[in-house]
Amino acid sequence: MSLPPEKASELKQLIHQQLSKMDVHGRIREILAETIREELAPDQQHLSTEDLIKALRRRGIIDDVMKELNFVTDSVDQELPSSPKQTVGFDKQSTLKKSDGTRMADSTTMLSISDPIHMVLIKTDIFGETTLVASYFLEWRSVLGSENGVTSLTVELMGVGTESKVSVGILNIKLEMYPPLSQTLSQEVVNTQLALERQKTAEKERLFLVYAKQWWREYLQIRPSHNSRLVKIFAQDENGINRPVCSYVKPLRAGRLLDTPRQAARFVNVLGYERAPVIGGGGKQEQWCTLLAFLCRNKGDCEDHANLLCSLLLGYGLEAFVCVGTKAKGAPHAWVMTCGTDGTIMFWESLTGHRYIHKPTNPDEPPLAEQPKPLYPYRTVGCVFNHQTFLGNCQPSDAVETCVFDLNDESKWKPMSEEAIKSVCAPGATTSLPPFPPLCASTIDASATSNEIEMQLRLLVSEHRKDLGLTTVWEDQLSYLLSPALASYEFERTTSISAGNEEFQDAIRRAVPDGHTFKGFPIHFVYRNARRAFATCLRSPFCEEIICCRGDQVRLAVRVRVFTYPESACAVWIMFACKYRSVL
Repeated sequence: MSLPPEKASELKQLIHQQLSKMDVHGRIREILAETIREELAPDQQHLSTEDLIKALRRRGIIDDVMKELNFVTDSVDQELPSSPKQTVGFDKQSTLKKSDGTRMADSTTMLSISDPIHMVLIKTDIFGETTLVASYFLEWRSVLGSENGVTSLTVELMGVGTESKVSVGILNIKLEMYPPLSQTLSQEVVNTQLALERQKTAEKERLFLVYAKQWWREYLQIRPSHNSRLVKIFAQDENGINRPVCSYVKPLRAGRLLDTPRQAARFVNVLGYERAPVIGGGGKQEQWCTLLAFLCRNKGDCEDHANLLCSLLLGYGLEAFVCVGTKAKGAPHAWVMTCGTDGTIMFWESLTGHRYIHKPTNPDEPPLAEQPKPLYPYRTVGCVFNHQTFLGNCQPSDAVETCVFDLNDESKWKPMSEEAIKSVCAPGATTSLPPFPPLCASTIDASATSNEIEMQLRLLVSEHRKDLGLTTVWEDQLSYLLSPALASYEFERTTSISAGNEEFQDAIRRAVPDGHTFKGFPIHFVYRNARRAFATCLRSPFCEEIICCRGDQVRLAVRVRVFTYPESACAVWIMFACKYRSVL
């Protein structure tokens, strides 16, 4: 029996989620420690694969897993083949399998896997705010030449951005192969392989740099004014390393965590926006984050959002590109563009989730001719790119409203060689970033978190009104009636379709007696800090009027609804409302 690659990938993801839910990894670690401590002699602390399987079967772990996964053993006559795969990250196990799916890959095969382990260190404060501390690419293959498949490393972690040359600490790492390799390589063989790869990488990077310089000279010869356009060929990552911009984008499939491209756009939109910190005055700090660093801290600049959204849209089979240009007041900006099979050009704003259809204006039309009025905030575009393509805008004007996005017309868009891009950005290229990690399902309990924030807001409102000499009476039924409105707002953000408002309005009319006035104020956040949200709400005159409402028979209501997305991202909708008797 064989499965197509996409089905095999879905099956792996389902099994991984089920194992995480059952905490199988933690139980295995406990059994490993217990078995080594209790069942092996002090001089024999090496646990074989057979010993581990016996220990797991004796304690019923294997039977529990098989029952949870509901495998039907009668219909499985053959083993499922699996392709070599490496999952990397702090909280993920690295698994390297041979294509027959029955044994660990041998040492020679593993030596050919050049993807490093990407480790990201973040700091989280008491309010849940995250800060990126360090990002490190670990070369793990030294363990292949060590005795007993065990080695210890000491690495120095450097800061990020403007502090990329400043040490933030020393990390001691122990690497161990499970199960042990039947045959280890000599350290000389491993060192020779790594030296050859470094030499090959340096040569590929040199050749691409030579080509990029030649391409830029040719671009400037078309029109000298091109020198002022935002044509971004390289960008610095969080470690201050210059990488081709095409390496920041790769097709990314969300599995079953995101169902549609618009839902993916909403997910990217609720990730926090934060410009790279800059020391002193001057322009914007240059820093494009790698995907793992961006997702670990759950916030980033517009380029990080655009790269992630473009990767997700490519995963959905769309022809997507990141656009680099400017918006109002000439501020540099990045957004996403998709090209439909019917020629429709759609802009996706990754910071808001909004979409705009682009229809170019014709500057040669008579002044009185009716022209399409652009609704998007973009002013100029210098280049567009994805994981395979880089195109510089060589039209007479780089104004977005007059640009024609016929990317196959080399008189309008100057392409880079796809082979040159492939040499440094294609999957498996030693210069490219390691494979993107799969998105993680949310660990947030939406219902419990909604209740917690709501209780905190009720307390904050009551204290605020008490300071003003006002009493507070909450009406639970009115609070409950606000739920459909919050669900409708989130549905509209995700699909651009408004639904459910009629029922909400009818319910409110029934709940508010004649002679009474109802006021409501919805607001949206991407964080779960109730005190911070309350302070923001008070800055709105309309919301403050509701919270500090005075009158006869005043009843207050608040409803919180948390909508969860992958990587613990969330959209938090809050609605304050009041009803009171109108007194003339």
